[in-house]
Amino acid sequence: MDLYWLGTGLTWAAAGYACAALCAVLRSRRVMPSSRAKDICDSSPVSVLKPLHGAAPQLYENLRDFCVQRYPNYELIFGTCDPADPAIAIIDKLRAEFPQLSISLVIDPRLHGSNPKVSNLINMLPHARHEWLVLADSDISVAPDYLEQVTAPLGDPDTGVVTCLYRGIARQGIWAKMGRLFIDDWFAPSVRLAHAFGSTRFAFGSTIALRRDTLQAIGGFEALRDTLADDFWLGELSRQRGLRTVLSTMVVGTEVSETRLSTLWTHELRWLRTIRAIAPLGFAMSFVCFTSPMLLLGLTLAPGASTAAAALLGIGARVWLNISQRPSNLSWPEVMLIPLRDSLSLLEWAVALTGWRVRWHGQVLYARDDGPAPSSRMTR
Repeated sequence: MDLYWLGTGLTWAAAGYACAALCAVLRSRRVMPSSRAKDICDSSPVSVLKPLHGAAPQLYENLRDFCVQRYPNYELIFGTCDPADPAIAIIDKLRAEFPQLSISLVIDPRLHGSNPKVSNLINMLPHARHEWLVLADSDISVAPDYLEQVTAPLGDPDTGVVTCLYRGIARQGIWAKMGRLFIDDWFAPSVRLAHAFGSTRFAFGSTIALRRDTLQAIGGFEALRDTLADDFWLGELSRQRGLRTVLSTMVVGTEVSETRLSTLWTHELRWLRTIRAIAPLGFAMSFVCFTSPMLLLGLTLAPGASTAAAALLGIGARVWLNISQRPSNLSWPEVMLIPLRDSLSLLEWAVALTGWRVRWHGQVLYARDDGPAPSSRMTR
């Protein structure tokens, strides 16, 4: 009998989460980006900081998106710690293509802590001329009104950081498609649902916009030099000072280029262990998010008409959630990947509970992170 009630609870919990996530995503679609055409000429100038690490696929196209922004006054600052970084050639190409645009390249091998991305940002910041800053990963693609939208809330002095969710762009292969499903069908909906319940305890490296005075108030990038989840802590430190985190209506694209299961596993395990470090209780309960295996387990433990109805409701919501991400580019073979994707995510979740070690940019790191501190929690 105990197993029966456990199965019933699992079934309804998994189905309920799938329905709630679907509602949160559909609700977010009704909130359209607002136009700032009337006041864009009065917007503050912006310095865009983009750390580089290698020449990933589509890097030229992604960086070029930032060169064609409909924004009156901005500069681009690219940075790398490696003088032989192949991304340098792409920056040279963009400089030749857009001579009218202020594009700086900072090549500085100095390390200021255990996080190489933060070291890069520390080296880049002295070259930024403006008070409004936008930090953006190198692998994201954006629309021409991106800067207009993400900087709009910075005019409010109560705003600390503005951040963006992202959608996956899979170029080819089953593992890239699986990676996209991880982002579009699990990560983004979970953020949407948390936000719908009032949470703003997040910030994503895809985009963080903030004022220079906010950055200085939290101790600058130096405060983040030994943290793995630097994007999260940038937002968290500003929230601790009573400033708001704004989730922009702008959604950017991020490249998903994994071609092997091992690469996908390493990447997603780092994400999951980082999330576990930031929100341990929420992560421990997140197994209900992996709809397909949870519904199957629930039905196995508690077969019956009511659990079968709940399972049908849950799988219907899960499929609708997937379809809603790409309504104009529906691919039924990808829909058929849902049970495999959910099962892989559940397995990754279970493994993420067993330790803290992750791999990132050729380093072995420890995801457990109690926040910015003088001592490093990473190891090479």
